Amino acid sequence: MVNVKLNGLIREFDDGSRIGPIDLEVRDGELLTLLGPSGSGKTTTLRMVAGFIENVGGSLLFNGKNMVNVEPRNRNIGMVFQSVALFPNMTVFENISFGPDMAGWKRDRTIERVEELAELLDIRHLLLRKISEVSGGEAQRVALARALATNPELLLLDEPLSALDLQLRERLQSEIRRIQRKLKITTIYVTHSQDEAFAISDRVAILDDGLVVQVGTPEELYDAPANEFVARFLGSGNVFSGKVIDANQQILRIEVEGNLFEFPGESEVGSEFKFSVKPEDVIISDFKSQNLTYAELVSITPQVGSFKVNLDFNGIPIIALTYDEDLVKRLRVNGVKTIAFSFKEDSIIILRD
Repeated sequence: MVNVKLNGLIREFDDGSRIGPIDLEVRDGELLTLLGPSGSGKTTTLRMVAGFIENVGGSLLFNGKNMVNVEPRNRNIGMVFQSVALFPNMTVFENISFGPDMAGWKRDRTIERVEELAELLDIRHLLLRKISEVSGGEAQRVALARALATNPELLLLDEPLSALDLQLRERLQSEIRRIQRKLKITTIYVTHSQDEAFAISDRVAILDDGLVVQVGTPEELYDAPANEFVARFLGSGNVFSGKVIDANQQILRIEVEGNLFEFPGESEVGSEFKFSVKPEDVIISDFKSQNLTYAELVSITPQVGSFKVNLDFNGIPIIALTYDEDLVKRLRVNGVKTIAFSFKEDSIIILRD
């Protein structure tokens, strides 16, 4: 298929703001997701790759060839938008065959391709229906089939599932991933949902304020967020600001809001830095002792196989995950207002500025 490289790609706007420079590689055959909050530059970056938006700097390479001045129709891409943008006056078959027809394919080849994709996407029974006669989820399958109809080298998906309900989104996530793997097509996917990104991606690029701030597998991003923004955005880390008051034999004693925490590491006494702790590495207890650190209990939310516990530590929000049903029952029954917490050993992640 195709290897895509964005080297210093920049888009400037009339108000003086800009996206980029974006440096990113999408490997041949992988599904890479652009993830970030609204306004972070995800869709603009995707549209620069598609050629719908001009960049003012940098290069865009497809297998080493600079595509910056190549027309969108000549970039051999397929694209699915947030709004499916299907032709309402056409049947499902006609929507899927539109690309091959415009490309001058022979009729037999077009029919064979439409039937192949209809089988792959389980929409064969819909081929003769009008677009107005299919559901939202079915329309997204049709849009995906249309994007794939001309055998593109690169597939671009711009928040294709955001308008669907949760159960349908989850089902189509699995379908998109299955089809992408089967076809081995290089894919760039845009979403603002961490769950969606982590469910389907080989790697994820996180954008903030028009820049790529970290790229990695879902596991790498969750286990080792690069900075405070990533930790907070992914919800993978509780962020603390601390000051080193003692450093002895590679053990740091850190003061946070007047409380001391110890963890392995090297730093100079008096230095200040931020660190993160994943929710599953926060240990909570209703045990009472003067040697423990306490936070206010805010809420308890049941999840599949666990409980999400929200705490307030002198204005610092803390999320803990616990699997202890008995502890949760005690907290609820006894109306506990404060709860002890600590961190698992070796669980501290030092964050860059």
